[in-house]
Amino acid sequence: MSHPPHHRRRLHFGRHRAVLLSGALVVGVAAVVVPTSVGASKPATDLVSSSSSVGGGNGTPGSFTTNLKGVCPSNITIQTNWWPEPDAGGLYQLIAPSQGKADIDANSYSGPLGHTGVTLTLLAGGPAVGYQTVSSQLYANPNILLGQVQTDESIQLSATQPTTAVFASYEWTPQVFFWGNPKWNFKTVADIGKSGAQVLAYTATYLSVFEKKGWLKASQVNTSYQGNPSEFVADSGKVVSQGYIDDEPYIYQHDLSSWDKPVKYLWVGKSYPVYANSLVIRSGALQQNSACLTKLVPLLQQAEIDYAHNPTATNKVIYNYASQLQGGAQLSLAGSAAAVKTLLSHGIIGNGSDGVFASFNSTRLTNLIKTLGPIFASEQKPIKTGLSASDLATNQFLDKNLHL
Repeated sequence: MSHPPHHRRRLHFGRHRAVLLSGALVVGVAAVVVPTSVGASKPATDLVSSSSSVGGGNGTPGSFTTNLKGVCPSNITIQTNWWPEPDAGGLYQLIAPSQGKADIDANSYSGPLGHTGVTLTLLAGGPAVGYQTVSSQLYANPNILLGQVQTDESIQLSATQPTTAVFASYEWTPQVFFWGNPKWNFKTVADIGKSGAQVLAYTATYLSVFEKKGWLKASQVNTSYQGNPSEFVADSGKVVSQGYIDDEPYIYQHDLSSWDKPVKYLWVGKSYPVYANSLVIRSGALQQNSACLTKLVPLLQQAEIDYAHNPTATNKVIYNYASQLQGGAQLSLAGSAAAVKTLLSHGIIGNGSDGVFASFNSTRLTNLIKTLGPIFASEQKPIKTGLSASDLATNQFLDKNLHL
């Protein structure tokens, strides 16, 4: 099972179109971490070390003053992986609300990147680009400097469209399995497998990992799932569905009138320890853009930290922008605010294992390569020969003094 370009597909029902950060965890069941994880974090091994100085950030959107003119492209373009959403809140934080402009035809949002002397353009992804991978967009348009890519995509495409991550927006994936049967109380993925319960999920690499480990049976996984809650509701919640910790649990309880009550869930972030929403660059473009990244990446760190502490103003920008797009997400401001709190409370938005915000752990990356490489090879999609952690990510440009 390969990692599909549309892995962020969300619910479709009524006036709601839930996206990664449009909902939050408000349930009576604590998140459960499967104790056996693929490449669990160990004391960090620096891939590269560096320290930069963040200039001008005062916690308000668009407040940075670091001079990027002549060092970075005059228009820094970043490809996101879905419709505008709080999942990219730290990126929208870089533009002052009064300065940003939406281009509805281009599915883009742009404005001055603070007072740095350059412009920032954020491109919508997912349906906006026909569900193509962000990696493919980076290679199709060299003017795109960075893109949001999950680690498994970087590993899968390492031989054909290699990318190197420079910023770990999320420390873990917010992936969950959730269900509505009150008699079920699954503590591990293996518990779900042993129960024989039907699992609704769209084809993705993590399923292959769980099946290879013997935690799930292929026969119990229904990969026809498209994010629609109708089957879950029709079965009175007696199925296990794929979802996100900051999305479906909130949506099902607060916004889905046909369900309108809590669900139970199992967080699988540390069972499948990819880095979600990392910002990557084409590997061949890393060196030539190093001067820009040295100044830009610390701004990304600070903006994400600022957003996590106070997302209100930026969430309003995202809400207004998303509501204008054809087919875009109609976000709930209350759900978006709660979602950020959920991600923080679970360490999904959090410091790396070395205490630095947005850093990568090389041991964890190495273990992911070992786990996923054989799976992709079995699908006739071999990864780069000799792929290493340093190919996938670097901590070179991070300000090591920045912590959440």
